[in-house]
Amino acid sequence: MPDPNGFLRYNRRLPVRRPVPVRISDWREVYPPAGEELIREQATRCMDCGIPFCHDGCPLGNRIPDWNDLVRTGNWDAAVESLHATNNFPEFTGRLCPAPCEAACVLGIAGGEPVTIKQVEVEIADAAVAGGLLPRPVPAPSGRSVAVVGSGPAGLAAAQQLARAGHAVTVYERDDALGGLLRYGIPDFKLEKEHIDRRLAQLAAEGVRFRAGVNVGVDVTAEQLRTDHDAVLLACGALQGRDTPETLGRQLRGVHQAMAHLVAANRVVAAAGEGRPALAVLPDGTPIDAAGKHVVIIGGGDTAADCLGVAHRQGAAGVHQLDLYPQPPRARDEARDPWPTWPWILRSYPAHEEGGERVFAVAVQEFVDDGTGAVRAVRIAEVTVEKRDGRRIVTPLPGTERELPADLVLLAIGFEGTEEQPLLAQLGVTRNARGAVDARPDWQTGVDGVFVAGDMHRGASLIVWAIAEGRAAAAAIHAYLGAPGTLPAPVDPATEPLAAR
Repeated sequence: MPDPNGFLRYNRRLPVRRPVPVRISDWREVYPPAGEELIREQATRCMDCGIPFCHDGCPLGNRIPDWNDLVRTGNWDAAVESLHATNNFPEFTGRLCPAPCEAACVLGIAGGEPVTIKQVEVEIADAAVAGGLLPRPVPAPSGRSVAVVGSGPAGLAAAQQLARAGHAVTVYERDDALGGLLRYGIPDFKLEKEHIDRRLAQLAAEGVRFRAGVNVGVDVTAEQLRTDHDAVLLACGALQGRDTPETLGRQLRGVHQAMAHLVAANRVVAAAGEGRPALAVLPDGTPIDAAGKHVVIIGGGDTAADCLGVAHRQGAAGVHQLDLYPQPPRARDEARDPWPTWPWILRSYPAHEEGGERVFAVAVQEFVDDGTGAVRAVRIAEVTVEKRDGRRIVTPLPGTERELPADLVLLAIGFEGTEEQPLLAQLGVTRNARGAVDARPDWQTGVDGVFVAGDMHRGASLIVWAIAEGRAAAAAIHAYLGAPGTLPAPVDPATEPLAAR
């Protein structure tokens, strides 16, 4: 029985972030661990609603009221078990997911303060780590083999589910280290990499084999993959960055995709942790470091905020973050985004309190040449944005043009689906108009025995969707292999987030 008055006795509170001057001097996570008293207080605010809409906000189907009440009563072991029943990697989601479950919390109706579900989740996950992430016993081998291409959250979730069902699983990763976007795309101040390494050790102990530094389609052909395995899961992500080739000056030195900057920075941090010197450079050796530079970040989402935090820690001289759209409201507009849907509101990340200036309702008209082929400024104009016949129409406002100094420009304007790669052609798999790979209702592509999940299927999305799709695809592969019993499948290929109709 929950505390029926908990939400009346306690206000929403989060742990205090580490001070800005301290945290921008290192790459450690922004939030310190929450004390048990705070987290039990916040869990007490959960009402265990008769219809818990937080379940609908989360594609994983997390048993949120259950583990909130277990934390409230101090039953941490049971809370860990309940959380892991639906989520393979809660320490990832608790740190990285923007929490659509909180947007769907009943306490958020009419501008109220939802339960700090995400914070409770990460504290339960950390309690599991403190108690030791032991491998789960696996049944007798099924004699069937599965290849998982990609070691991001979708691929790892599927691999763990399949290994725990007794199948032989090999995960292939083209990078030199495992983790996909989690490893080199997410800065350490959001997710320290020890969290990934602990899960990889658990998966290895459960029988999952890993092959890093293997570019499937180049180092290993699709024919070899299909010969060696009974099924293949494609979980290669959606890393094809959206570009702006039509903008004058796009070819100038110093204008880069945001992900190139994040990957270079993450590699420097990883090398430092191993005691090796390293510089932030592109694969061709071109430096891509914000130190002492005027940085302009184009985009208003998570990737842009990650670049902002990295620029601060690299010692940027100044940062402007540009957003095409007007500044969102601070509270939900019920007419536009009725509860419990995901609202369009102003979201401020920890990086925003560290410095920089956000500029809304502007678009870049030109990247300005310094005379040597390098960028020295961006010329921007205020704009209006409207949609006509499904197309976005951006109109510059006369007389509003101005320049911002820029030695480094980062394009964080989204992704255009999975990258074109030899593997797809070898398998006979094609991308759709969104750059993603379609799946039939059983998660198979148009090629029998070849499955797809995560961002490669959905397009760039949230980590909870990647894990949910990985779990669901694993269930489909288990059935395809003719194995007894069923695995949990929280979503199907057509499942969509909560939306107003």
